[in-house]
Amino acid sequence: CKDAGHFHSNWLSMMYPRLFLARNLLKDDGVIFVSIDDNEFRNLRCLMDEIFGEHNMLTELVWDLGTGTAAGHFTRSHEYVLIYAKNKASLSNFKYTGDADIITERAVKKISRGNPASQITFPAGIEFEGQDTVFENIIGQSEKIKILNGKMEFKSGKLLKSVTLEAGWAMRNQILSWLEGKETYDTKSQKVTRFYFSNKGVLQYEKERGFINPPSVLRNVASTKKGSEELNSLFGEKVMDFPKPVNLIKYLVGLICDKDDIILDFFAGSCTTAHAVMQLNAEDGGNRKFICVQLPEACDEKSEAFRAGYKTIADIGKERIRRAGKKIAGENSGKLDFDGSKLDSGFKVFKLGESNFKQWQENIETAEQLEKQMKMFVDNVKPETLQENILYELILKSGLDLNVTVEAKKADGKQYFVINGDRLIICLADKITKPLIEKITKTKPEKFICLDRAFGGNDQLKTNTALQLEAENIEFKVT
Repeated sequence: CKDAGHFHSNWLSMMYPRLFLARNLLKDDGVIFVSIDDNEFRNLRCLMDEIFGEHNMLTELVWDLGTGTAAGHFTRSHEYVLIYAKNKASLSNFKYTGDADIITERAVKKISRGNPASQITFPAGIEFEGQDTVFENIIGQSEKIKILNGKMEFKSGKLLKSVTLEAGWAMRNQILSWLEGKETYDTKSQKVTRFYFSNKGVLQYEKERGFINPPSVLRNVASTKKGSEELNSLFGEKVMDFPKPVNLIKYLVGLICDKDDIILDFFAGSCTTAHAVMQLNAEDGGNRKFICVQLPEACDEKSEAFRAGYKTIADIGKERIRRAGKKIAGENSGKLDFDGSKLDSGFKVFKLGESNFKQWQENIETAEQLEKQMKMFVDNVKPETLQENILYELILKSGLDLNVTVEAKKADGKQYFVINGDRLIICLADKITKPLIEKITKTKPEKFICLDRAFGGNDQLKTNTALQLEAENIEFKVT
């Protein structure tokens, strides 16, 4: 980026790695929305072009705030939302999700080099929306239709006899497909329901609306003032300045996300995104999931939020999710999700940390270092590590997400965890026994994981366990 030298160094060092990582986390047809005001808009645009590529920019969405503050000669009453795709070629148009809607348009264009004239013969019986009439020679002026075999006559709302017309057809292939009686779709995969002639003799078509092309100026959605009112209403007091309004995030999520997608917000703030996702799921029966990431940035000790007991921005976000979830659940009491289950407003909180397991060190130089390393085979768990932390690290390393179901059970007095409906069983007990292994074998999970120290150095027990599980086609891993 030629202008990188003009970036504010702190801003660049903070944003670049996060945006770069965000790009890697996106699906091929994923989209990122970044809200920004005038102060860093130019810098952000340059940075996004470098990371995502100029060719993957969808638009600079202008968010009309309705009101604003005086800034020099003008009142600043808008902000921006930069929208980039990971791979624009993989992204289809935005789906239309409203009530059934029919689009009607002309099926002819002005004749040009890119849209040359061609002939199509229309059979008798095609619908006409007008009184009985006859057309001859040429119909229209700039978008001309030439009648090649005498005249085009309509009676009782139908074309009386077949006619050959020459024009610059806007949808030639679709016209021919429809005339052959085939199910016909336009270039955006929207179903064409019929072709007909208008009362002026011009060929028209109707299609079912399947996509939308929203304007680049976003009006009457919400404002930062609305966002503040929503948050104040939840908490009963002011805990944060200028949070994003729920309707803005709902609008953006609704444009691109399917009902079972994952929405990531890595500048979560008060967690408006989580609130918006839960609200959308309640409205349309979706099963979208949110991941909100927020540094434990300290609240100002003089702020109302701090006095109310919220030490960090992350604390505010967590409490908002709890309160918003309770409010949405109350407003939709008894309502079922699309799969027949109750609306889910629950969430889990995780903190980023180092591995709970001791790491194998290379470049061993002394016998003492080697002895220390070998002890890791007996106990490689870091001291004072919480069992829950080990459990979720193993879940992640098994390729599952953090939202899986976890059920604690016991056998022979030893606790084990059934993950994702018997797909995976993890045992973190300090001792493995034969009755425990027999119980797990009967459950028939796909995979069983336990700690190496649980065998207490008994290689025979470990080997027998491996053979017993292998005989039942259960993958066995010791960590």
